[in-house]
Amino acid sequence: MRLAVTTLILAGLATPALAAAPVSGRWLTDDGKGIVEIGACGESVCGRIIRVLADTGGATTDSNNPDPTLRSRPLIGLNILSGFKDSGKIWEGKIYSPERGQTYRSELIRQANGTLQVKGCVGPFCQTKVWKPVK
Repeated sequence: MRLAVTTLILAGLATPALAAAPVSGRWLTDDGKGIVEIGACGESVCGRIIRVLADTGGATTDSNNPDPTLRSRPLIGLNILSGFKDSGKIWEGKIYSPERGQTYRSELIRQANGTLQVKGCVGPFCQTKVWKPVK
């Protein structure tokens, strides 16, 4: 019995822990409208808009936010990814869409080809976008 327990403990120690591939860096959004910088924010990972590249219809602020007091905050510097934690093979957190003024459950997955798969979900329904790294 003691041998069986010891064997189980040692087997658990020998198994490498699953960890999601790092997602830190600068990323071009799928629509080419901006660059998001992802990095550590305390004990989690977050991402903020650092550059607006394409015409956003004249919007330079978070004008679609449902909270009227937040509609005047600038898009540049706006945290759109928050609370991401490594949950094995993926990063789980929240994503905010300034275009829709909504926050969604989200997943980030670093692909083998170097791109970042960004998923936004409402209930069981998800939409996936692919962001490209910026050098």
